[in-house]
Amino acid sequence: MQNLKELFEKYDLRLTDSQEAMLLKYYEELVEWNKKFNLTAITEQDEVFVKHFLDSAVGIRYLPSGASIVDIGAGAGFPSLVMKIMSPDLDVTMVDSLNKRVTFLNHMIETLSLKGIKAEHMRAEEIKEKFDFCVARAVANLSTLLEYSIPVLKVGGKLVALKGLAVDEELEGAQNAMSVLGAKLVKKDVFELEGNSRAILVFEKIKETDKKYPRQKNLPRTKPL
Repeated sequence: MQNLKELFEKYDLRLTDSQEAMLLKYYEELVEWNKKFNLTAITEQDEVFVKHFLDSAVGIRYLPSGASIVDIGAGAGFPSLVMKIMSPDLDVTMVDSLNKRVTFLNHMIETLSLKGIKAEHMRAEEIKEKFDFCVARAVANLSTLLEYSIPVLKVGGKLVALKGLAVDEELEGAQNAMSVLGAKLVKKDVFELEGNSRAILVFEKIKETDKKYPRQKNLPRTKPL
């Protein structure tokens, strides 16, 4: 069994005793709720520590202190709930279209006594607020993700996308979406986490997005830009 603090320290991420306790409680609750809600296919402790917790935590490096962030397709809270535990001054909105996930997220917010974070049951198309940052992990291919996320950012805001290694192919396929939506790639980092190849892409919103985006009726997924 891996020691969570030691694992994080290998990647220059520091955990306080309180943060470590929160993540361990998060793991316990995730496994328990997963029995009835099917929140994740990964439940073995070491795998959760690396593939959910550590993978989410590395994204904190791309967010300034106190940023207002939205997590579209938050699922079981990766990456945004982990990021909130790591950086308590973040203002976090978690959005998911499945009510059972939102129920779990609200349970975790209450269980961990977190402030400045909320979970909402809605689709990306329904978000009216504009944010400084959007974070996303394992949501959709890049063209689809850009269409859901860029419209909810302020001009100058950034999308931090946590991805697997096939990013060059995805980037090539997303050029039109970037042009249409007003986004440009400003950073691409590729790295290894305990033998798993990962990438983080950062996009900046450089102009207002046409109000017709994101399109309704699941078109961003079925007919990507």
